[in-house]
Amino acid sequence: MKVSRHAKIIELISRYDIETQEELAEYLNRAGFKVTQATVSRDIRDLKLTKISVSGGRQKYVIHRQDEPGMNEKYIRVLRDGYISMEQAQNILVIKTVSGMAMAVAAAVDAMNWNEVAGCIAGDDTIMCAIRTAEDTAVVMEKIRKIVSKGM
Repeated sequence: MKVSRHAKIIELISRYDIETQEELAEYLNRAGFKVTQATVSRDIRDLKLTKISVSGGRQKYVIHRQDEPGMNEKYIRVLRDGYISMEQAQNILVIKTVSGMAMAVAAAVDAMNWNEVAGCIAGDDTIMCAIRTAEDTAVVMEKIRKIVSKGM
């Protein structure tokens, strides 16, 4: 439950400008996660979210990008929990995920900071990763295979 809630938080803060813990709790409750402000506070700490300024003097939560072993483990867990399959189309990698997890898995792939990945676009259960070359696509597929096979 915690992993799927964390995945949902990553998806929500990627999609919306969420400024407060109460606002995040409201989004989570609407998505079917029954949470309190205290739970959201712990999740924010666990995910190491931070706030940045946006237009109009507002702030929003974002993932604090840091090369830290603990954070990589969280992204690896999201990738393992959401991943279903992948397919290469030249330098495009199409990743299928559990329904509703594509944005979180795409954020996890982006957070890996792999040089081969130019960027990811996610829908509900499908991710399109733009990879620099067709050869690099095979490299990324192998990296993903190694990650997801250790969790199964």
